[in-house]
Amino acid sequence: MILVAGFVAYATLWPSRFDPVAWQAPPVHALDSDTRPMSALTRLGIGAGTGPETVAIGPEGRLYAGYADGTIRRFDADKATGRSDGQVFATTNGRPLGLAFGPPLPRAKQHQRPDGTSRADRTVADADNAASGDASPGSQRATLYVADADQGLLAINRKGQITELTSSANGRPFGFTDDVTVAKDGRVYFTDASSRWPHTAYRTAILEHHGDGRLLRYDPKTGRTDVLLDGLQFANGVALGPDDAYVLVTETGAYRVTRYWLTGPHAGAHDVFIDDLPGFPDGIDADTAHRGFWIALFAPRNTVLDFAAPYPWLREVIHRLPSWLKPAPAHVGHIVHVANNGHVISQRIDDRNNAYAPITSVTPAGQWLYLGSLETDAIGRVPAQP
Repeated sequence: MILVAGFVAYATLWPSRFDPVAWQAPPVHALDSDTRPMSALTRLGIGAGTGPETVAIGPEGRLYAGYADGTIRRFDADKATGRSDGQVFATTNGRPLGLAFGPPLPRAKQHQRPDGTSRADRTVADADNAASGDASPGSQRATLYVADADQGLLAINRKGQITELTSSANGRPFGFTDDVTVAKDGRVYFTDASSRWPHTAYRTAILEHHGDGRLLRYDPKTGRTDVLLDGLQFANGVALGPDDAYVLVTETGAYRVTRYWLTGPHAGAHDVFIDDLPGFPDGIDADTAHRGFWIALFAPRNTVLDFAAPYPWLREVIHRLPSWLKPAPAHVGHIVHVANNGHVISQRIDDRNNAYAPITSVTPAGQWLYLGSLETDAIGRVPAQP
């Protein structure tokens, strides 16, 4: 008892920059929808690296993913079954997370970052682009925009040359640039999950619940970065609605998805798109026919964390615990399909020991859904129609 009391005193009184905020977790509600197993999953690019968090489909139809070692690799999906290193397209020297293709940058904005992709990698990428036709002048969405947790918002051209676009807004540097999507007009929407904690401390940021996430917009024509929403609870995935009328952002720490209106009578306002999710929402992507969105749930909600939500002192104690004693995410693969009105259409769950989990993104492409993960060593692929 003395040791426990001493640890609690240390956890609550010893100075720390961890500053938890009291809040009330919403009740847990099971989703009322068609629930199916995550069947017929294939792992692609096994062993290429750790943590292909987001999968983007290039203009030539290949898969692009960023890894913990700072590389962005691309794969031919039909040849990547089993073990495959893919091909290094670029190296950010950071942690590339969100990826999205968009129009080329204005020529005046283009420059190569000296410490970016190596000359050898650029030579290989250049030759491969030429062989695949990706380097054709007519390719209108051949620039890869990258939300790099360490480096900020980047743009990478067809040769793998990197341009730093922005790393701060309103005088506040990005702490954890997380996801990105590109509108038809070329403007880039992206998130800063936390300005207080880096990506290596994502669990700490969520446990703290400080509300220091942001939804941002970068205009390549002007170089301006605007803050659309501030005070978000770990701003994570981002996706555009039909006709770019609104943008959605997942708030992982609040179990919800928030909608920010870009056009129409509600332009500039925001509301809740879907809330009370049964897990931590991570990536969100529009389906290929704009009939809704796919949401990746990183893990189910944790009873201990929800109980501790109103008690900052208890979360101080949890924060100070050894890593092996802290509440850990359950190993469950879970994706949810929602309609454009936020109503749940269906969900797929895999809670087996060998489940592909945690799932951080769902990228629809034709007959397939490509799954990303922060911790696995492969890209997942499942049929779009189970």
